[in-house]
Formats: sequence, structure tokens, C-alpha cells
Amino acid sequence: MEFRDYYKILGVNRNASDDEVKKAYRRLARKYHPDVNPGDEKAVARFKEINEAYQVIGDAEKRAKYDQFGSNWEKYGSFDEAFKRAGAGSAGRSAAGGFDFAGFGGFSDFFEALFGGGAAPPGQQTRTVRSRRSADIEHDIDIPLGEVMSGTTRALSLRIPEIDGRVRNRRLEVKIPKGVRDGSRIRVAGEGGYKSDGRRGDVFLKVRVLPENGFERRGNDVVTNLPVHLSESLLGSDASVRNLDGSVLTVKIPAETSNGSLLRLRGQGLPALNGSERGDLLVRVRVKLPKNLNSQQRELIYQFGMSRQERPVRPT
Repeated sequence: MEFRDYYKILGVNRNASDDEVKKAYRRLARKYHPDVNPGDEKAVARFKEINEAYQVIGDAEKRAKYDQFGSNWEKYGSFDEAFKRAGAGSAGRSAAGGFDFAGFGGFSDFFEALFGGGAAPPGQQTRTVRSRRSADIEHDIDIPLGEVMSGTTRALSLRIPEIDGRVRNRRLEVKIPKGVRDGSRIRVAGEGGYKSDGRRGDVFLKVRVLPENGFERRGNDVVTNLPVHLSESLLGSDASVRNLDGSVLTVKIPAETSNGSLLRLRGQGLPALNGSERGDLLVRVRVKLPKNLNSQQRELIYQFGMSRQERPVRPT
């Protein structure tokens, strides 16, 4: 296994201060960043090498262990012996296991053996599962049901790790497609953290569709309630109903419509996700019983009930 001179990779001497190491890393990272060198595989490889070196030299504990390992390497000329003398056994590896910096990964066997447990000295096999922070970022977003009708655009400010490890607010303008469903995940490509090859991961927005007062969603259909007078439900009528988008539609109420009946207005519901077809608006009839009747109205209802062989109490 090849020994890696992390000081040489960063272009600093072994006595370099933390500030000098950080400045060297940032200068090289900017120079070899894949966004600056699109399609250049050599730049990507160099970028990963620089990042790995900074993982060690930029961390006091790892730097001390690396310095001890390096002196042992020069003295014994054997990976096995240097590994043992540096005390980089299972305890040392587990102390740094899972260490990650702004979502980077893909370190060399040398790094894994010394710090991560991903490789072992010759003749010894180990299997270690390491936890890596994903470069993809998930964020919840609330969408009122009314905005599902036509879609919308949202401006978001998300905290996203940058190349230097610091977390910054990033402003994104995201298009929410019409017909989006609760629990849907909207992918915003290339706006997440950094992957091991230096490219950005993605942002995934998990949609929570908020209920709209007076409306209920059933797939792409929308259900709303319509209060109807008793005489209108018995004899029929025309009524106006408001839709999710604020438009006012006319619905015909057939004679003898029962309380709770659903009247369908086709094509007035929610659109299918990214499609042109729409669901229906279902109007649920809520029959309102008359109140505050005068004596004449009570008598009429009494006579109506008696004509149907019902048993109403005669009004007094």
C-alpha cells in the first residue's frame, strides 16, 4: 500500500500552522474544483486527493496520528510494522470512523486503514460499514391545496454545506408543478452538498399539501359542501358554488335530492400531475331544515305531512 505524503499534497511543511494549512487547502480546492474544470478527470482526482489530505492535516488528532505513522513508515519501511507502531488498531480507527467533511467520501485505502477501518494490513480482512453523510438534502415544503390547482413558484432559503465545509444560506426558486400530491418529492438538481467527486448532490423537497377550508381532496377530485334549502332539495333548483381557484360555478340540483348526495361537475377538479386531464368537483348537498317558522308555515307543513299519511304534531 502506497504511503501518502499529505503535507506534500497540500504544499505545506510539517510545521505549518492550522491557518496556513487551511489557506493552502482553500486555494487548491478552488483551483481544482470540478465546477471550474468541467470534464477534467485529472482535476477531479486531484481535488479528491486535496480533500483527503485536508481531512487529516486539518484535524489536530488525525494530524498527530499521521505524523507518528509517517515517522514509523520511514523507520521500518513496512506498512504492517508502521501501522502497528502508530497504534492504528481497531480502537484508533473507530475513534475516527464515519468522519466526513461536507459530504465528501471515496478516500484512499491508506486513509481508510489509518482512520476509517475500510482497509486492513496484508493478511487480515475486516468488514466495516461506515456512515457517510449524503450530499442530497431533503426539506419539507407546505403547499395549500388551492395552489395545487395551477401550480406555483416558491422562493426558499436553505442551509447547505459548501466546499470549504461551512454551511451557508442558499436561495432557491423552485417551481411547484400543478397537481402535486401530498408526500411527493420534488428534485432540484445540483443544489445539494458535495459528493466525493466534487459535484453537488440534489435537493429533494417533500411536499405537504395543506387542507383548504371547505374543500377535501380525493385523488384529483375535490369535494365541497353546498348548503341547500329544504324546498330546493325537494323541488329542484340551480345553485352557485365556489371552486378552489375562486371561480364560481353553477350546479343543477335535481328534484328530491337527499341530504349528503354528491353532485358531479366534470373536469373542475385538480389536474393530474404534469398532465392536462383534470378530476371532478364533487358538490355534497347539505340540506338545511327551516327554523323560526310562523303559524302559517307550520300549518302548511302539517297539512303536507298529513297528506302523506305521516304523523306530525298539529301546531298550536
